[in-house]
Amino acid sequence: MTENGAPANGLKVEFCGEWHDVDESADFFIGREGDLAIDDNPYLHRQFLRVYRDFGLWWLGNVGNLLSATVTDPSGTVQAWLAPGAKLPLVFQTMHVMFSAGSTTYDFTIHAAEDYYNTSSVATQNVGSTTIMPVSLTLTQKQLVLALAEDVLLQTVPGRGTLPTSADAAERLGWSMTTFNRKLDNVCDKLDKIGVSGLRGGKGKLANNRRARLVEYAVATHLVSVDDLPLLDVKRGTEEKVSTVDD
Repeated sequence: MTENGAPANGLKVEFCGEWHDVDESADFFIGREGDLAIDDNPYLHRQFLRVYRDFGLWWLGNVGNLLSATVTDPSGTVQAWLAPGAKLPLVFQTMHVMFSAGSTTYDFTIHAAEDYYNTSSVATQNVGSTTIMPVSLTLTQKQLVLALAEDVLLQTVPGRGTLPTSADAAERLGWSMTTFNRKLDNVCDKLDKIGVSGLRGGKGKLANNRRARLVEYAVATHLVSVDDLPLLDVKRGTEEKVSTVDD
């Protein structure tokens, strides 16, 4: 065992305060069933994510065929979108994973042995990740993101949050559906232009999937935080710029 509790050459997965050892001798499956049974949510694959060792590295693979996951480093400055069939090496000592199944968003953390991984700029650029770029949202655009992410940010149930419908989020903001959908399009287009995957609508991509991806990205990369929630009560129509980068 190492000082942080991870088994030598192994990993630990933390979900809702419970810790699970991952040994290099066997694959570790996460889903509705498996080594880590997340929930009995029927929208969640029985086996969704696979943690395994190959070529001297630990990997996270998406073995599902519908759901995707958002993976970030602890700072939220590097993120990857793990689509069905994709895999990525676990190059950071700690990695946060978020995904949505139906209207529920889940998150857990993977911890590596303390002296096994070294974070470096070289490793960061070889995992198929997106480095976060500065982006500025108008007040109403940020309010839209917060309305969708409010329950996930508050974490009333550890490890999971509920994604509201577009109608519920619009009502929370006091907006019409036309206004809400226009703002959602604008936010998704803005993030898509800086390389954020999974936000463009199109054939086979439902609006719910786009909203879930937006929440995962915004929370995982600290685009919004609990400290921003008071903005939900700011009077509509104030079009000041709200910076997402610390001054």
